[in-house]
Amino acid sequence: MRRVFSIAMIAAALIAASVPASAQAPAGQGDGARQGRGGAPGGDGRQGGGAGGGGRQGGGPPAAPPAIKQVTQGVYMVTGLGGNSTVRVDPAGLIIVDTKNLGEPNYNQLMDLVKSVSQAPVKYVFVTHHHQDHSGNIGSFQKAGVPVIVHANLNKNLETYAPAQGKPEMAKITYTKDKKVKVGKAKAEAHYFGRGHTNGDTFVWFPDVKVVSAGDMITGTAPNSDMPFGGSVVEWVPALDKVLKLPFTYVIPGHGNDPLTRAQVKEFRDKWNTILTRGIESVKKGTPKEQLLASIKVDDLGGWNMNSFAPANRLDPLYAELQAAAAKKK
Repeated sequence: MRRVFSIAMIAAALIAASVPASAQAPAGQGDGARQGRGGAPGGDGRQGGGAGGGGRQGGGPPAAPPAIKQVTQGVYMVTGLGGNSTVRVDPAGLIIVDTKNLGEPNYNQLMDLVKSVSQAPVKYVFVTHHHQDHSGNIGSFQKAGVPVIVHANLNKNLETYAPAQGKPEMAKITYTKDKKVKVGKAKAEAHYFGRGHTNGDTFVWFPDVKVVSAGDMITGTAPNSDMPFGGSVVEWVPALDKVLKLPFTYVIPGHGNDPLTRAQVKEFRDKWNTILTRGIESVKKGTPKEQLLASIKVDDLGGWNMNSFAPANRLDPLYAELQAAAAKKK
C-alpha cells in the first residue's frame, strides 16, 4: 500500500512565506534562465512551447507546494522546488538523489521534508545531471560533510554552465561508468548508459527495492535533449533500452508528480524511438534542415513536440546526428 506524506498546511504556508519568489520554481519547469554555451538555452525547456524558459510561463497556475510521498518501502520522492528528488531510507542513514534549485531556502525545505520521514543522517548524495534544478545544492550538502557523487561530465559541464540563479558547486567525487555505495542494507548503483538529456546523465538503481531514479532521462512530461551540453536523441533510445533491462518496479522521473511503472517507461522509450525513426527517415528523403522539425509528425505522441530544438545550437547538432544515423542505415 503506497502512503502519501505532504507538508502540513500551516508549515507549508510559513515556509513559502519565508522563501523569495525567485527561489520558488515550479516543478517541471527546469532551472530558470537555463543559459547554455554561447548564451543559448541549455536546460530543460519543459514548457511544451520551446527551449529554455523558466519561472512561470504565460501566467499559469502557481506552483504546488513541495511534498514528499512514499513510492515503496524505504523509498520516497520529493516534488517541487525544482526537479524531483529521491530519498532512500535505512536506519543507518539516507541516500538522496538530486538537490533541488540552487539556494539555501530550497535546501532547507528539502531537508525539512526528508526529516519528516526519517531523522537518520544523509550518508550519500547522487546528482543526475548539471542543470541547477537538480544540481543546485551540491555545495550545501558538501558543506554539511555529505559525499556528493556525479558523472565526470557533470563537473565538466558546470565549467561553462551559467544559469541566472548562479553556478552550482562542483562535486568532489566523480565516476565515469558505474559507482556503488551501501548504507546499512540499502544499496545504490550509479550507471552511465550514454548520452541523452545531456552527456553526463546518471541513473541511480536501488536493486534491493527495485526502484530507479532517472533524472531527466525519463520524465513525466515531454523531454528534450540539451545538445549544447552533449545531449543526443540518437543515443537516448539505447540508454533507455539499458534501463529497461533492469528488473525495476518503479522509476522516479526527473519531473512529474508520480513514479512511473515499467509500462510507462516503455511508452516513454517508444515515443523517443518514434521521433528518432521519423527524423532519420525525413533526413534520408532530403528534407532541408530548416524544414526538419515541421516534417517530424508528433501529434500522435501525447503532447510531445520538437519546439525545444528550434534554436540553431540544438537544431544543427540534431540534424547532423540524424544525417549520420541515416548514413549508417543505407
